[in-house]
Amino acid sequence: MASNFLRLVQFFLLLAIVTASDPYITTDFVVPTNYIDNDAVDGNFFTFTGLRNVINSDYTQKFTVTKASQANLPALNGQSVSYAFLQFPAGAINPPHTHPRSAELLLVLKGWLNVGFIDTNNKLSTQTLRPGDMFVFPKGLVHYQFNDDPKQPSVAISTFGRANAGTISIPLNVFTGGIDDNILTRTFKIDVTTIHKLEAGLTL
Repeated sequence: MASNFLRLVQFFLLLAIVTASDPYITTDFVVPTNYIDNDAVDGNFFTFTGLRNVINSDYTQKFTVTKASQANLPALNGQSVSYAFLQFPAGAINPPHTHPRSAELLLVLKGWLNVGFIDTNNKLSTQTLRPGDMFVFPKGLVHYQFNDDPKQPSVAISTFGRANAGTISIPLNVFTGGIDDNILTRTFKIDVTTIHKLEAGLTL
């Protein structure tokens, strides 16, 4: 009986290790199935040019994230890394969200950001970051970034320990994800009209 229990514990520990990171690969890199053979892979396969226009453009009018992840750079498959370029106009916010598969390491390049996350004990940790400052958002925890400067934009980059860290926007998921109005009204102790106003505001 005890040996069966130990085997079960070992199985779940192994499962946790395997699912906690990108798939372990035994090759230098993973070639997508739409490539005929490895000879078709060259420097272009490992290159992402999606930030050229972003870096050389004027500042955006709303909060914008440009990602280099497995979705737009297939060479990242199995490499356990991805990247995001974040642009914050004056007064812009990256609303509360989580990354279920990775921690986030943020570096401020321009302006400043007020950032924070909430841990599983409901403790809020906050900081004001200036150019050159870095901040770690632990994996899976709800966090945000806010440029509360009324005049100046902010720019930051984030790195992730997964090829696809995933992003769950708390407001969008809760209020536009199809949860029944009755559940939302009971949860937040507000009326249906308020729920619909929130939903409408988030889908604009």
